[in-house]
Amino acid sequence: MAHWLLKSEPGAWSWDDQVRVGTEPWDGVRNHQAANNMKAMRVGDTAFFYHSVNEKRIVGIVRVVREYHPDPSDPSGRFGMVEVEAVRPLPNPVTLATIKADPRLADLPLIRQSRLSVMPIPDDAWAILCGLGGLSEDP
Repeated sequence: MAHWLLKSEPGAWSWDDQVRVGTEPWDGVRNHQAANNMKAMRVGDTAFFYHSVNEKRIVGIVRVVREYHPDPSDPSGRFGMVEVEAVRPLPNPVTLATIKADPRLADLPLIRQSRLSVMPIPDDAWAILCGLGGLSEDP
């Protein structure tokens, strides 16, 4: 099972929206690298739900429930989407400042490619971030 990070602007789609709806398509991604990352996602993979823009923090965990398929919001037909379900909130949201301050996380794409909206998270970094977020075990 792989781990990921999905960024969302909380004014457009927030963690509270995800929890309220439960399962939702992760659509609207128009970056080729982010789309390639979504193509690699498999059912059961988990992802951090990251509030971007003003908050800049990991607030929850979602699980992939449907793999990459066409995104009907893309008129060109070149991009797709996955579907995710809410798993659990992080008891302690993990801010970007906290992530940047931890030398163990220096190589994360979140730091190196800050504009990328869908990115892989290595297993060791996943465990560190879960710990920082107040989770003692993998959800």
